[in-house]
Amino acid sequence: MSNQQTTVTNKVPFGQKVAFGVGMLANQMFPAALGIFMVVLVQDLGFPGWMWGIIYFFPRLFDSFTDPIMGYISDNTKSRWGRRRPYVILGGIILCISFIAMWQLYKDAGIDYNFTYFMIWSFIFYLGITIFSVPYVAMGYEMSDDFHERTDIMAVAQWIGQWAWVIAPWFWVIMYDPSWFESAEVATRTLAVWVGVIFAICAIVPGIFIKSKSTLNEDYSPLNLKSIGNSLKEIGSGFVSAFKMKPFRKLCIATFLVYNAFMTIASFSFFIIVYRLFNGDAGAAGIWPTLFGCLGALGTTFFVIPIVAKMSKAMGKKKAFLISQAISILGYLMLWFLFIPGKPYMFIFALPFFSFGIGSLFLLMMSMTADVIDLDELNTGLRREGTFGAIYWLMVKFGFAIAGGLSGVIMSFVGFDSGEAVQPEGAVDGLRLAFSGIPIIGTLIAMFVMRNYSVTEERANEIRAELDKRKSISLKK
Repeated sequence: MSNQQTTVTNKVPFGQKVAFGVGMLANQMFPAALGIFMVVLVQDLGFPGWMWGIIYFFPRLFDSFTDPIMGYISDNTKSRWGRRRPYVILGGIILCISFIAMWQLYKDAGIDYNFTYFMIWSFIFYLGITIFSVPYVAMGYEMSDDFHERTDIMAVAQWIGQWAWVIAPWFWVIMYDPSWFESAEVATRTLAVWVGVIFAICAIVPGIFIKSKSTLNEDYSPLNLKSIGNSLKEIGSGFVSAFKMKPFRKLCIATFLVYNAFMTIASFSFFIIVYRLFNGDAGAAGIWPTLFGCLGALGTTFFVIPIVAKMSKAMGKKKAFLISQAISILGYLMLWFLFIPGKPYMFIFALPFFSFGIGSLFLLMMSMTADVIDLDELNTGLRREGTFGAIYWLMVKFGFAIAGGLSGVIMSFVGFDSGEAVQPEGAVDGLRLAFSGIPIIGTLIAMFVMRNYSVTEERANEIRAELDKRKSISLKK
């Protein structure tokens, strides 16, 4: 392993890292709050299952396919403020307005009206997510060209972003506590205003404070209506050529497997705690379901992220990923044994190990994606952070939509019915088996895919040196 140190010029000021991290808090809080608030649609506003399914699936599908288009637009934007900042600010404003508006639902308006109203604002909300998140993520990729500094940037961002998952589970407690609000419907309308305003400001922070050079004189592809046909072809060819890169393809596949295996079973923790530990009494379960998510996120924030960042520097990103995922498998195995009736505190001992899976995933994968973008520039002569970021997150979002459907299939398969106080024999054990088994299988396949990932520190430094040499020759001409 090379001992090359981060030079002063490659070192990103801590304030810039924090500014990027504040944006990550918004990037994670809006989806986290959305997941909590959506319970109200079924529980309090009476949406049937098919409406919930449509609302869950189609806006996310729309979001997946607008990402590559936004990546292309951002990569080719000529602006005195750079090619990312204007979109980050615009996206933050759209998120604020749409998130507040989509939750102004009143039961008296009727299910059909509320469904149509929510659906329309959902599409606008996800358009705002795309306009904000694609340039925002690309901004992080281009903040440094140093192998380890990229991991530090992502570690700070993920550390700040994890607070969304610490805070969000408590919304559920506040929404259903009558001492706070008279009903969950009223609570959601009020909380949406606070979440929308506060975290839209967080979203805008990177657009204001992260430095970007003017792109007015860059030789980018034109962005206008006349060239829209060629632009769409270019988007398609860029998408295909990026995905043909073997190292990038491995990153996408491994993320798809680890993240979506986790998302498939994530909601099962609530049912396992209520039905196995408290015999189906949700009132008796109290805040234990909330503690599961909250303590897991705290473990990731204070325990997993610092350790994984150090592991990455000591042994390289690929080994850090493989070891982190192996530790998470141990956590999933422990959870099979530590959901013990009458002793809910026992599952806490598994959370630090369990948290290594998702806690390390985006920290390392986003850092490795930045290395792969350098390789793409060496091969093609193009810097395409927006395109690569859009493809990477398309895999995550598309898989997220599939994971939602798989959750329902598994619940039906094991015979679990959330409306019944007493479950059929074997139903809860079936959920437990899926809760531990599916992530373990997904993680093992992801580790197999990543075993021969080729962009090591030595290779990344060679690529960087060749790019610097090419740039130096170009400036002398």
